[in-house]
Amino acid sequence: MIGIGYDVHRFKEGRPLILGGVEIPHSHGLDGHSDADVLCHALADAVLGALGLPDIGFYFPPGDPSCAGISSLKILEKCRQLADEEGRTLINVDATLVAEAPKVLPHREAMRINIGQALGIPPQRVGIKATTNETMGFVGRREGIAAMAVAQVS
Repeated sequence: MIGIGYDVHRFKEGRPLILGGVEIPHSHGLDGHSDADVLCHALADAVLGALGLPDIGFYFPPGDPSCAGISSLKILEKCRQLADEEGRTLINVDATLVAEAPKVLPHREAMRINIGQALGIPPQRVGIKATTNETMGFVGRREGIAAMAVAQVS
């Protein structure tokens, strides 16, 4: 089974930028109820979709005070738990970040390790790529970051 996920968060001053569970030096972080890790959120929705389950908002409602500031790696761990409960095995995940900045490549391996640990798969089964939006749209205007992801479960 395969699932897809998509997420987007706008930049916000005064917050750390967290992607794949890694704090990345940047002038702005992302706005959100949790740590706003757009990469992990897209991956979570992909895993949940592959399982035929509701999206992350169902399990981690934006208005729930217990979810405020939560690490998105915890969200991925919950996805892994749900897969286990469904008797499913996560095979691999793949994601693309869409951002004009910052550069992701220097942090890619740390992200793969974090995501792999949270999902219970080897980092070699975690694909992470990045691209720009060629200065078009909200991403091109540096207003935020988008992420797309797929997940395969058996």
